[in-house]
Amino acid sequence: MTIFLYELQNCIDVSRVESTAAHDKPPRRRDRPPREAKPLHKTSPKQPFLPDRAGRRRAQTAARRREPHAAAKMVLAQLGGSISRALAQMSNATVVDEKVIAECLNEISRALLQSDVQFKMVRDMQSNIKRIVDLESLAAGANKRRIIQQAVFSELCNMLDPGKPSFTPKKAKPSVVMFVGLQGSGKTTTCTKYAYYHQQKGFKPSLVCADTFRAGAFDQLKQNATKARIPFYGSYMESDPVKIAVEGVERFREEKSDLIIVDTSGRHKQEAALFEEMRQVAEATKPDLVIFVMDGSIGQAAFDQAHAFKQSASVGAVIITKMDGHAKGGGALSAVAATKSPVIFIGTGEHIDEFEVFDVKPFVSRLLGMGDLSGLMNKIQDVMPAEQQPELLQKLAEGTFTLRILYEQFQNLLKMGPIGQVFSMFPGFSSELMPKGSDKESQAKIKRYMTIMDSMTDAELDSTNPKLMSESRIIRIARGSGRLVRDVMDMLEEYKKLAKMWSKMKLKIPKNGDMSAMTRNMNANNMSKVIPPHMLKQMGGIGGLQSLMKQFGGGKDISKMLGGMGDGN
Repeated sequence: MTIFLYELQNCIDVSRVESTAAHDKPPRRRDRPPREAKPLHKTSPKQPFLPDRAGRRRAQTAARRREPHAAAKMVLAQLGGSISRALAQMSNATVVDEKVIAECLNEISRALLQSDVQFKMVRDMQSNIKRIVDLESLAAGANKRRIIQQAVFSELCNMLDPGKPSFTPKKAKPSVVMFVGLQGSGKTTTCTKYAYYHQQKGFKPSLVCADTFRAGAFDQLKQNATKARIPFYGSYMESDPVKIAVEGVERFREEKSDLIIVDTSGRHKQEAALFEEMRQVAEATKPDLVIFVMDGSIGQAAFDQAHAFKQSASVGAVIITKMDGHAKGGGALSAVAATKSPVIFIGTGEHIDEFEVFDVKPFVSRLLGMGDLSGLMNKIQDVMPAEQQPELLQKLAEGTFTLRILYEQFQNLLKMGPIGQVFSMFPGFSSELMPKGSDKESQAKIKRYMTIMDSMTDAELDSTNPKLMSESRIIRIARGSGRLVRDVMDMLEEYKKLAKMWSKMKLKIPKNGDMSAMTRNMNANNMSKVIPPHMLKQMGGIGGLQSLMKQFGGGKDISKMLGGMGDGN
């Protein structure tokens, strides 16, 4: 399935995704005269006529005013892209000397500073890398480029990893977790996400609303908890947050809840009274863990704000919110440095399930375009049962890539989450390659193709050559699915591309099912035929691909990349 996803990046080309409205526009009847064109702008003494270009400029300016964060969107992806480009320029240099290294580090430092990482942190990182990459002390023949890349990777990981683990709740053992954070950081929503995540893991979570400062706080928590079917406690009448917190914790302890989450009032570092209130709630409830919720787009103020919370409460972990668009990412680094606490989750959207466990190395790896194949394997294992994988790979090896197989893989892909997020796990892929809104467009395109396949017969879905359909049959499929003939033709064209890709693989699976023998036949040359050219270039060509395959332990683990099948022993 992994290789299928590689090729799917080309097939689901969002630049070719046209709007459904444009597709569904009926053709003009030839016997009907065209309507008289209306002027684009109404003229009046108060409103002079504006040419088209000026009108567009005015509309664009108004749109920017309505969306103040538009200029900052995808800056996290730009940070990774800037660092990747700096490393790529160094790799393309004929000779890696002090000047090349200095230029590379300056570009990386500039990218981090533009992403609101604190200046002292950037300066320290630059000094550490220079100390590690000492050209005079390196042995002759050492791969300087690889050493520099690893040094940058390690320093970014060190920025985000304080070196101490966070408290982990345990089932059947009551734990109290207290949430603190700035006003508007998404703390109340994050409480529900945190509870829902652990509920899916078999915990019995509960929510206590001790936020009596913000109007509507209890209503919001009540609404979120009801949707997630999580028990909650709060009061419209009581104004003492300490009393509410104590009563809520005692009640849920009696009800055998093993994860009691206390939501507190949002506060600012200058609000001494609210910080005193936070200390009182912490003393009364004695939480096992205090989580600091931070808005990922807060910027340079993140360090000071996080430091103020650390002084008032024993912050043990950090959750970064709003990482789905306009987060610069530097605030995450600064918050870790200020609190000396690890980031445990990141919020990637408004929905309750848009909540990811934060793992430092995969995060930095994806940020630098190095991918996260282990995370990708986990996602594939989650959506595709292991017992189905040998059967699928056997069919593909026999050359029977059918529309039904394509349909099943589309289903698996949609289950894996946002497409851009999945593709960012591939080595060499940059989030900058995904335009704004491309996730929704790509998912809409996949669903459109699946709707078309729903109108096909079993014989057509299981055929190894559905492209021989007659024109009249294609028209009937279009009518039955409510799509245009052009959509059906596009879907068949995408199928043809994927079928051709599999024919290039030339996989040979032994009859005895020994997967290790099959993977010995697999090499970088075969893999390079199915990987998109731009991605192969970013991976360093066939040589870089060979290095990647070696990192995964050779043939045994390449079988996991192909379908998660293992040895077969």
